Amino acid sequence: MDIGIYEAKSRLSQLVEKAEAGEEVVLTRRGRPVAKIVNVAPARKRDRARLLREILELAHRVKIPKNLPLRDIVAEGRD
Repeated sequence: MDIGIYEAKSRLSQLVEKAEAGEEVVLTRRGRPVAKIVNVAPARKRDRARLLREILELAHRVKIPKNLPLRDIVAEGRD
């Protein structure tokens, strides 16, 4: 949905509700797009999922020797 900034001022609550429902609202100035109102919740979920995948991939790549004390591992990471 495209809407001019002037009109958006008076309808901001409605526009935010549309964004929460998943609709992308594009704000325009003199007919040119200048900003978007979008739902941020899906982005957080995607970021968490991506982070979890990266952690699991790293856990599979990095092997920690079982006989190495945790204190030594932490100290080595600080160097």
